[in-house]
Amino acid sequence: MITIQILGLDQFVVGHYSKDNTEALADIFGVDEEQIVFYAPNSMIFHKGVEQTSWNTVVNVLCASTFSKKEKEVADYILRTLSEFSINIQVVFSYFDPKSEYERLHPDYPRYLQEDNLKEAEYNVDYGMPDEEDDDCDDEDCDHHHEHHSHDDGDPEDLDSIYLGNAFEGFEEALEERKKKS
Repeated sequence: MITIQILGLDQFVVGHYSKDNTEALADIFGVDEEQIVFYAPNSMIFHKGVEQTSWNTVVNVLCASTFSKKEKEVADYILRTLSEFSINIQVVFSYFDPKSEYERLHPDYPRYLQEDNLKEAEYNVDYGMPDEEDDDCDDEDCDHHHEHHSHDDGDPEDLDSIYLGNAFEGFEEALEERKKKS
């Protein structure tokens, strides 16, 4: 496993950098793309109390000592490609003995989440208020539902305003009423 830790850049920038550069880095190292991961902690670099984010970036490449012969080529690539996102860049290599690396990969799951194997969660929380299309909705419940939850777009200026009322107003009463009906 080759871990590339990037300090002093926004996590989302590192995510995009990873997407765009994993293949090339794997080619330089001579490994499968699955061997390359990026670590982007929520980090900032400071010098004398002044934040340096995107001005100074530190990259730590953690890999087996067998990759030391690729160090110059990898450093040159990272320095060149990260210069699009940072003014000053430092690349440091940290090596470990390949015999000191252990991993367990679950045989029933893919190694990484990717766009083609992600599944969005399907859930619906209605807090006891039926949807407009709900066949079990009697008139009283539906009227109450529509009074509190408008489904139209409304005034565009209202969409940007902050609601300052009690978001849970009537929730406990509706919950008690639902319990009584059950």
